[in-house]
Amino acid sequence: MSAFVLESKFSMSGPPMSVPKIQIGQLWKKGDTGDIYLVTRIYSEALSTMVVLRKSGAEAEATIRVKADKTAEGQNLPGFIPAQDGL
Repeated sequence: MSAFVLESKFSMSGPPMSVPKIQIGQLWKKGDTGDIYLVTRIYSEALSTMVVLRKSGAEAEATIRVKADKTAEGQNLPGFIPAQDGL
């Protein structure tokens, strides 16, 4: 089993980037490190949407969980920006 690390919220410069809907298989770039993460699971937890991310190319590393924010444009992952064109 993978160990879970809860990702804390932090602010990035500029407005957060939103997508209409977060989906499994999407790639997101972590704002402070530039590392690319893959969405591997999405689930509901006490009125919140949680997203499980795995660092791209690092299958042996622990996954992280991030609480998705709802915005007027769709959904957002705090501290991350979409890494794919057309999201």
